[in-house]
Order: sequence, then C-alpha cells, then structure tokens
Amino acid sequence: MSRFAAIASIALVTTALPGTALVAATPQTVVTTASGKVRGDIADGVASWKGIPFAAPPVGPLRWRAPQPAAPWTGVKDTTAYGHDCMQVPFPSDAAPLGTPPAEDCLYLNVWKPAAATAKLPVVVWIYGGGFVNGGASPPTYSGAEMAKQGVMFVSFNYRVGRFGTFAFPQLTRENPDHGLLGNYGYLDQIAALKWVKQNIAAFGGDPANVTIIGESAGGMSVHTLLTSPLTQGKGLFEKAVIMSGGNGGSMSSDRLPQIEQIYERFAQSKGIDPNDPHALEKLRALSAEDVTDGLNMMQLFTQKGPRTFAGPFVDGTIAVDAPQAYKAGKFAHVPVIVGSTSGDMGGPTGFMIAGARSTAQTLAGQGVPTYEYRFSYVADSARNPQMPGAGHASDIPFFFHTEAIKYGDKTTAKDRGMGKTISAYIVNFVKDGDPNGAGLPKWPRYAAAGDDLMNFTEQGTAVAERDPQGAAIDAAQSKLAAALKSDRYNSLTTPIGTLLDDPAARAVLQRDIPDVIASPNIDMARGQTLAAIQPYFAQRLTDAKLTAIDADLAKLPPVKK
Repeated sequence: MSRFAAIASIALVTTALPGTALVAATPQTVVTTASGKVRGDIADGVASWKGIPFAAPPVGPLRWRAPQPAAPWTGVKDTTAYGHDCMQVPFPSDAAPLGTPPAEDCLYLNVWKPAAATAKLPVVVWIYGGGFVNGGASPPTYSGAEMAKQGVMFVSFNYRVGRFGTFAFPQLTRENPDHGLLGNYGYLDQIAALKWVKQNIAAFGGDPANVTIIGESAGGMSVHTLLTSPLTQGKGLFEKAVIMSGGNGGSMSSDRLPQIEQIYERFAQSKGIDPNDPHALEKLRALSAEDVTDGLNMMQLFTQKGPRTFAGPFVDGTIAVDAPQAYKAGKFAHVPVIVGSTSGDMGGPTGFMIAGARSTAQTLAGQGVPTYEYRFSYVADSARNPQMPGAGHASDIPFFFHTEAIKYGDKTTAKDRGMGKTISAYIVNFVKDGDPNGAGLPKWPRYAAAGDDLMNFTEQGTAVAERDPQGAAIDAAQSKLAAALKSDRYNSLTTPIGTLLDDPAARAVLQRDIPDVIASPNIDMARGQTLAAIQPYFAQRLTDAKLTAIDADLAKLPPVKK
C-alpha cells in the first residue's frame, strides 16, 4: 500500500495530471479542440497528446450519470501525461499493468500521429479489456507510437469500470436525469469518446470519416455492443471494427434493469444505507471512491462468495442490445470486421472465445459484411511454457500494436519483432481501407462459411491462411453443448464449479475423480467457470476422457431443479 501511495504522490507532484496545468505553447503541437487548446509533445518522429478531457469528471453529483461535456478552458492546456485510469483496485497479475494511479476523475483520451504527416490520417481507436472491472489506457504496451510510425492516427481513452461503470438504483431510475440513459455508464463513456473523435480529430490531422474501433476481451465485447447499439446506428462514429477475444457478443449478464437495481440495493445495504431512505442515492454518492470500489477487481470476481453486490454491463434495449440477435436480424453497423482469438484463449480450443469468434465471422459474412477471421497462435520466445499450450488470452495485443519490445524488453527476439511487424502491418492496412491485405504480406482470405478460412499467426512466427483447424471440433462441441443445456443433470460444460463444490454429492464425484484439481489453492478463483472452461489450465488432469467420465458420474445423481 505504501508503494501505491508513493507512486500516487510522485505522479501528482511531478506530472501535473491533466485538468490542472496551463503552460506555454509549442506551436507545432498546439491543437484547438471544441473545449480549448491543447499542447502535446514530439518524440522519435511521433506527435502525441495525452490526458485530453473528453467529458466532465464523473464525480460528486455526476457519479452514475451519463458523461457530460468537458468544461471549456482558456489558454493552452498541457497534455503530455496520461490522465488517471478509472477507479479500480489494480489486478496484481494483469498482463498490462496500469501506468497511473486510478481515480474517479478519469475521462481522458490520448492521440498519437506521425509528426511529419500533412494529409488526413485514418484513425484507429483502442478499447481496453479487464473484465469491466480493471483496465485503462495508460499501460505502456497500449502506446500508439509504433502504429503512428506506420501512417495512422491512434487514439485511446478511459471508460468507467466496476461499480462506477455499471450501476442502477430505483431512485436513480425514477429521477431519470439522462432521459433513459441508465446503468451502462462505461458504454456511454465509450460512445462519448467516439463522439469527441468525430468532432475533434480533424484538428489533429485525422479523418473523422475513416475511423476503426478495436478492442480486446471486455474491449472486444464492447466492440460488439458498439456495432449493435441503437445509439451508434447511422451516427457515422466508425467505419471499421476489430474484435479481439470478444466471444460472440452474447457475454453480457442475463439480468435486466430490475435485477441490476436489486444487486445495488444489496450493495447499499452492505454500506449501512437503507435503499428505501429518500436520501439513499445521495448517501451512495457521498461514499468515497474506495468505498464504492470495495476491493473489486478481477481476483474478487472469481473468489467472491455470498450475495452479489456488483453487476457487469447488461442488455437495456437503449444503450446495449443482445448482439447475436441483432446480428442475425441485420440490425447493426454493416462495416468491415476483423474478428478472432488466441489459440489458448479462455474456454479452451472449442470454448466461448474461439468458437464465439468463428460464429461471429459466420454470421457477419452471411450478412454480406467483409469479414476476416484470425487465430493468434504465436507465443513469444521468452514466454513459452509447456504446461500452458497455445497463446494465452490477451497475449496478442503487443503484437497487434508492434509494442512487443515494450512487453518483453531485452528478451524480445528477432522472431518476436517479425511477428509484431507482420500483424501490425495487416491491422494498418485494414485501418486504411477495410482490407488487411497489402504488398509483401501473405493473402488473408475474406471469410466464407463454406471455406471456413482464417489467418493463423503460427507458433513458428508466420502468417498462414488455412481452413480453421478447430472447425470440426467446435461444431461437435456446440452440438454437445446444446444437449447439455437441455439436460437436467450437472455436467462439465454448463455447471459452474462453485455449484458442484457446494453440492455434497457432486463434490464427492470431483473428490473421487480429480482430487488434485479441487485441492488446488486457485480453485476458488474458478467457482464461476465450468470444468470444460478450465481444462486448458489442467491439461494433464482434465483430459477429454476424464471430463467424459465425470459427466457419466454426475449423470447418476438426481435431476437438478431448474
């Protein structure tokens, strides 16, 4: 904790975080935005602006409100340092550690461009992941400098996470201060950032009519939402999209507004606030940011027991809709899409990330959308681990942005750099004109269900177009899953591990069949996952044959009431 405090104090003293400093102008980096002038910096041929406010700080009475316009300023604002990442408890093993101390005042964005550019530049806008409870724009591997060197403008921004990003409460619903824009505040931040880009990016030299959104994990799920949200349809906020490990867009909570309200009524009660108190909302807004966060991060998501006091984004019909249904109905932005996953992604080779990317490619291509699927199978030379086959979740990000040298430092190899050069070149091509192909690159075929072709970024560091090697297995797994969903028995595909552990009879089955797995000190982290989902992490013990045997034993137990 002392280290965190020290970092915070140093950052506050030495960097003058955005929103505080007005400084002398440097003409070549001064840009006039709708709110005022900003001054950036130039380094290594790249001009950058960091910590530009795109909305008012969501604090005090603006906590749990739709993002409001940033207040105008006079003079020239220094925008050479990242703004605070949004309030959270940093996740210790995060693949992309934050670069700033989190705070509730966090709605800032960043811009990079080639300093010598004179023509309008295509724009790529990055949306980070983190399970909607962690993440930010400041991690060094999310820098847009390397992409800017390849001739594009790169934008990243923060959006609210945790209980700040998703929140509903009966009093707030009745007040309805933002005319129906309730609950999904993180998504509203994302839309506000895209509106800022449309209004202001031309002043930096970007083309507001050529914007690509790209997101990974929760960011990839966010891209699904942005493609299908009624708030983005016909608004011209983006022209292309890249979905990295975002599943099929159907990962949002099955809860709706009334259930989300109940969850946060329980949260209020946990803080000694009576939900029926006419001043309950006021008292909740008076809580410190730390009290609202209440330890929430990715680790707590996996280990929390007892009644839920947090909910992630949910379908509300106004901000967010059911993406798979919208795709099938044709109610989405028909823009070119790249979609894919890593080879060792969450859920395993036939799980929701890999299978979800494939089903999204099938659906979009079936709607006539130019679609390109990928599978990222490369593992950096210094990160290879025989116990963890395949490329892990989020391990593709540094290569997509050609920041692998930042990620792996002096352990970066020539093969690593070559992989980053290849993938980032495909992304830059796509950002420019909606087609990843270009000179010197292997042909990336447009997806069609009949061919089931994708681009595999292989373990050997090459780009190989091939029929999906997991296609048949995914189809078989989907048929098995459909049967499991109809079953009235516990099973390895659909029953959460926590449910199995809490039922004495089911626990006895696991104790007999996989005693070492359930004895793992990390098993509580997986209570919300299924045995099939954690199979890649226990590859030697949770073989297909073992899961089949467990399912057979579970099937002998009495039917489960649904």
